[in-house]
Amino acid sequence: MSIPVITVGPAQEAVVGGLERLHGPVTVVRRCSELAELMAACQSGLAMAAVVAEGGEELTTTLVDRLGAVGVSIVALTDDPAEERRLHAIGVVAAATAIDPADLAAKISDAVAREGHRNRLGSGRDAGFADSGAELQLLPAAKVVEEETGGSGRIIAVWGPTGAPGRTLLAVNIAAELAAEGESVILVDADSYGASVAASLGLLDESAGLAQACRLADQGLLDADALKAVAAPVFTKGGAFRVLTGTTRADRWTELRAAALSQVLEKARQVADVVVVDAGFCLESDEELSFDTMAPRRNAATLRSLEMADVVFAVGAADAVGVPRLVRGLVELEVAVPQASPRVVLNKVKRSAVGHSPSQQLQDAWDRYGPGTGIDAYLPADSSACDAALLSGAVLLEAAPDSALRTAIANLVCAPVQRNANSSRRTTRALRLLKR
Repeated sequence: MSIPVITVGPAQEAVVGGLERLHGPVTVVRRCSELAELMAACQSGLAMAAVVAEGGEELTTTLVDRLGAVGVSIVALTDDPAEERRLHAIGVVAAATAIDPADLAAKISDAVAREGHRNRLGSGRDAGFADSGAELQLLPAAKVVEEETGGSGRIIAVWGPTGAPGRTLLAVNIAAELAAEGESVILVDADSYGASVAASLGLLDESAGLAQACRLADQGLLDADALKAVAAPVFTKGGAFRVLTGTTRADRWTELRAAALSQVLEKARQVADVVVVDAGFCLESDEELSFDTMAPRRNAATLRSLEMADVVFAVGAADAVGVPRLVRGLVELEVAVPQASPRVVLNKVKRSAVGHSPSQQLQDAWDRYGPGTGIDAYLPADSSACDAALLSGAVLLEAAPDSALRTAIANLVCAPVQRNANSSRRTTRALRLLKR
């Protein structure tokens, strides 16, 4: 099989010229003068691989993901060990500038073969870009450098349909309860429409920690220390956890690209025992199809978070509007993320909205009209506790420790709530975990 290759950079004539003279399985079909020209040529379907002889420092995770979405593997030439590590982190094959043309051809063949193997296997992940010229594809995300993990690396995603069913309330308090149990926790606000974790916790909202982390990941510079530096610490009387705050304006959604977010979540699961993601509501994957070129998708952050999650909590409001929305949303979730097996949580359960014995009423209605998924938890409506928490910028563990709502959330995600002298020991352990 002949592998068409596009190159960029005139300086490495010995290597690129030698590649052309090999007359082997690799064929140079076009030479480009700059990276933008190479990107355009690759997206036209002209090549299966790209050799970046110059300008490798301009490569980012987003660019690599964009080329991967059209089946193009990238090989970059560099002699800098630090740059080689960066390139490897964003999914680029690195080679020495003086590499023998035959060896370069072998690297290109191996890279293309690996890319083809991954595409055949499929990963169930959306590429994160809308392409009006082709049917939507499920393609793998950019490769992530494997490192020794520091924790169990569970990712818990909290999702729910439109209408403020309580996604942020549940995500924030799940993080707090797990931290109180001694777990090392990172809370991520990945809602690209209305990020509100920072406001709920009373944090300064001047910069978006998740956007900063995504920029570092995009450049291949995100490591454990960098992640900890951009994640704001939150201290409670039960424990401590870190928060990657969301975007400060809705129009900043383009900073949360799927490939970069994948690396952020992978790094977070290496740093912490549990990563809790507050995801957005919208599951549409083709909202940008009006573009005539590949364009980023606003909902890529939500979809990628759900795809990578080990546990998905689907939360809905327990009333005549919220329950039908949740039922329809679960059907959409199954289509958008088939591998997700959501745990259903009905929030704001109250007699005045449902009737006598609300839990039984909801269970009967769910058994009759629901999608076949059981209900894992009923969270009682407690406006006083929620108002007290918002007013003080605290979690329920602090603002209303004895409330039924706080107890229900704790019982949902961890062992029975501990209310004894062990709390001080849990706090000490959590503080040590934050310094890891």
